Amino acid sequence: MDIFGSTFDDSMFEEARDKANVPLSSYKAKFCATEWFCETDATDTDDLLDRQKVFKFRADLEFRKGNYQKALNDYTSCLALVPEGNLTIKRDVLEAMARCLSHIGQMEQALETVEQLSKEAANTCHLTCILLLKVNIYQYCRDLGNKIIALQQLCCLHPYNQWHWTSLADGYISQLESLSSQAPGLSFLPQENTLDMIGQQQVIQLYPTAPEREDRDSLWLKACMCLLRARLLLRILRNQQSSFVLQSSEKALQRTEEALQHLDPTERTLQVVTEVMGEDLVSEKMREENQDGESLDNIILKNFENRWWNRLLQTGLLGPDGGKLTTDKTESVSEP
Repeated sequence: MDIFGSTFDDSMFEEARDKANVPLSSYKAKFCATEWFCETDATDTDDLLDRQKVFKFRADLEFRKGNYQKALNDYTSCLALVPEGNLTIKRDVLEAMARCLSHIGQMEQALETVEQLSKEAANTCHLTCILLLKVNIYQYCRDLGNKIIALQQLCCLHPYNQWHWTSLADGYISQLESLSSQAPGLSFLPQENTLDMIGQQQVIQLYPTAPEREDRDSLWLKACMCLLRARLLLRILRNQQSSFVLQSSEKALQRTEEALQHLDPTERTLQVVTEVMGEDLVSEKMREENQDGESLDNIILKNFENRWWNRLLQTGLLGPDGGKLTTDKTESVSEP
């Protein structure tokens, strides 16, 4: 049939044929009692898959209750039943075991488990999971230095993830506050007429040495760098968000602004750091560098120092001609 140049198949206008109704077989749904896997005879089965599920469910429940040693025991039993080819469940169980070990204070064993996961990592999703796990473990054992290294790697792997940058900024601020408490800045020195009342050794401890001041300035600038990067990303993503996601970004942006006010950089510092940290925030480049799910064989991670920090040092902000970094006379972040 041809209507105004359009061709239709005649079968489209034929009446539909009656289809024979096939009666469905009866189906009885299987009902499981609450926490059926906790029953004593739940593992009394020859089916290895069912036993694996029982131990996994038990471990998950114990972990949720905070019984990490019991959870670890059940995860260990579950791991022994996981087939070699089931890498997904194996990774899930190993990650849970590492978290249990960190909760009960066995940090070395937890990191060994993470290392086992690292050897089997095949894509960026696996690597992201491993790095986040390292961050949590180092957080538990209060190893701020290694936590920052893991966060730097996350920022290199996902350079446009605002949450990794805010976490890294928090790490630098914590280091800065720790350094300030150990070697207070000039704002914490006693008045000149009271210096003769304290010993020479105490005076030496109060005045930061040149390396200490250099470390403090570097940490301060790194904190500003990460906060400004996070602010740029939050502002870009805010235009594409709505609902509770937008509310979360707005709150994060407000916290970032407050942290920057606390660090109190000069206008020149803000301008220079913002320019450097925003150089790669171009839509086309951001799409090209999206590495979610990519095979680790196809990516090359750039070093954090080379990609951002060294570029920032080239501006001369920390050099003798860099000028003042902060607008306030106080150089310590431990006092507002």
